[in-house]
Amino acid sequence: MGLDSIFKIFRPKDRVFFYHFEASAANVLKMSEDLVAIMNTEPGAQRIAMLEKLELAEHANDDLTHTIFTDLARNFITPIDREDIHELATSLDDVADFILASAKNLELLGIHTPDDTCRELARLVNEGCVIMQQAVQTLRSVQNAYLKTDFVQRINSVENQADEVFDRGIQRLFTEEKDPIMLMRKRLIYVDLELATDKTEDVGNVLESIMLKYA
Repeated sequence: MGLDSIFKIFRPKDRVFFYHFEASAANVLKMSEDLVAIMNTEPGAQRIAMLEKLELAEHANDDLTHTIFTDLARNFITPIDREDIHELATSLDDVADFILASAKNLELLGIHTPDDTCRELARLVNEGCVIMQQAVQTLRSVQNAYLKTDFVQRINSVENQADEVFDRGIQRLFTEEKDPIMLMRKRLIYVDLELATDKTEDVGNVLESIMLKYA
């Protein structure tokens, strides 16, 4: 066997990981857009159909995550550290999970009309996903020393805004909502939406760690 043939065996199929990450980030971004739409849609057949579409997207993201893990097991050499690949795939999937949970709870908990807090948190989830998707696209240039990581500060700013919206919403909820059952239901949705923004920040932190390591 020639030297070139040996190198081909150990040459990482690194592009495949970047394709998977980009596909996952794009899918999660679309899910966040659908979440915003669901929060602005009255209950009924249309909202249920949108939720079913969102569930399919989350399943697709699960499949992508599984594919990444499978490729990780098959490839001896990877373009970035194996633990970074695993952590990034997991973090992206976490965002998808909390987006779906937030939307599903509208139906499960009988929230007919999401309030301003729900809609604003959903908007911030989407804003965080936009930045996150842009950041994932820069991963291919991870070895460029000039690569900027300002997306971390931008995602962090969105997450801080979400914390403020969440706190104000909780305060208003305990002041104005007289039905204790409805109070608990709405609070559950607030929590999932705020956690979705936390998870976008987690993705940013993983990406920053990777880029600082390889810059």
